[in-house]
Amino acid sequence: MKNKIKIGIVGFGNLGKGAVEAINATDDLELVAVFTRRNPEDLQINQPNVKALHVDDAADYQDQIDVMLLCGGSATDLPEQTPKFAQLFNTVDSYDNHGEIPEFYQAVDQVARKSKTTAIISVGWDPGLFSTNRVIADAILPNGENYTFWGKGLSQGHSDAVRRVNGVKNGVQYTIPSEDAIEKVRSGSNPSLETAEKHNRICYVVAEEGADQATIEHDIKMMPNYFADYNTEVHFITEEELARDHSKAPHGGFVIRGGQTGANNKQIYEFSLKLDSNPEFTASVLVAYARAAYRLNQDQQYGAKTVFDVAPSYLSPRSSHDLRRNFL
Repeated sequence: MKNKIKIGIVGFGNLGKGAVEAINATDDLELVAVFTRRNPEDLQINQPNVKALHVDDAADYQDQIDVMLLCGGSATDLPEQTPKFAQLFNTVDSYDNHGEIPEFYQAVDQVARKSKTTAIISVGWDPGLFSTNRVIADAILPNGENYTFWGKGLSQGHSDAVRRVNGVKNGVQYTIPSEDAIEKVRSGSNPSLETAEKHNRICYVVAEEGADQATIEHDIKMMPNYFADYNTEVHFITEEELARDHSKAPHGGFVIRGGQTGANNKQIYEFSLKLDSNPEFTASVLVAYARAAYRLNQDQQYGAKTVFDVAPSYLSPRSSHDLRRNFL
């Protein structure tokens, strides 16, 4: 049997735990270690031969890990961690601050090219699979319009952003798409929709004792790139209510392009996801792209990459012959 691709994980929240499950579902990947800023002894990995280590020890494993999965949040973790780890490892991250991806790409690309590593950024389902489908739909139907709807579901990135607000002890954020807007798009009318017309954002927040709730609500609603352009509701609840009512992480959404071909023939391109677990699905995407990061690096394709740069065959554990026979 050929040697397995050696994987490391930085961060052991919901995404990191999902990555462990996704790696266990493969035959060609092997988890070596999980790195954390917390006390490693507190991690419940329950995987034989997998080490729990402090993140400061990661550099000692440069020769033992082929790809490092960065499972931190986009608000503060990944802007620091991805350029740092791309100096030492091939990396895959799920940076999802759409508005700042070009700047993030440049910062990572500079480091990865110098270090001759391969860093695939902004991997997941949006950005990620949805991004790919927006590009494909735009190429196939140049006379048309793209629309993206998220939810109903719990957003990992936006929930992380909520939890970073001063005075917030814990919290989650749900994205709710407008059914009316979706039906208008599916009709082929290509409506002009403002950001606030397509989605609402609902936050459930546990405030720290003594924190000013009005200030927390203001800081959430005014947060650029995350909430400022949306109709956002903030509801304050107890820790017990959060645990009871918001412990699962469903999500999903749609990419729809309404276009025309020929003599005014309407064409609708739609890609959709319905997910019981957002972090487990996102982690599964990260793990598939870890395989691609390793292969690209073997081909000396260094620097930062996005999903637009990765051929589907690089994601699959199957041979090119099997892909042609069974999937083409």
